[in-house]
Amino acid sequence: FPIDRVKIDASFVRDICTSVMSKNIVQAMVVMSRSLGIEVIAEGIETEEQRRTLLEIGCYYGQCYLFSPAVPVDEACALRFGYLDKETA
Repeated sequence: FPIDRVKIDASFVRDICTSVMSKNIVQAMVVMSRSLGIEVIAEGIETEEQRRTLLEIGCYYGQCYLFSPAVPVDEACALRFGYLDKETA
């Protein structure tokens, strides 16, 4: 299967600021993915410190409660695109 995105599990992100091993694993995943031209997305970013650490490592995409709790598709479209049309989501 062709891979165009790698998602880093929240269990690694959770301890990224307190565990050298977690940080090294995330950094290795980011470096490997970026060297292959694959986009990297981190899950479970809950603190500003985690966000900054991920940015320093080179992970520029994330999904998390830091930005917004999970919302229904119509609300997500309104947040992202400024409209509430589910058909074009």
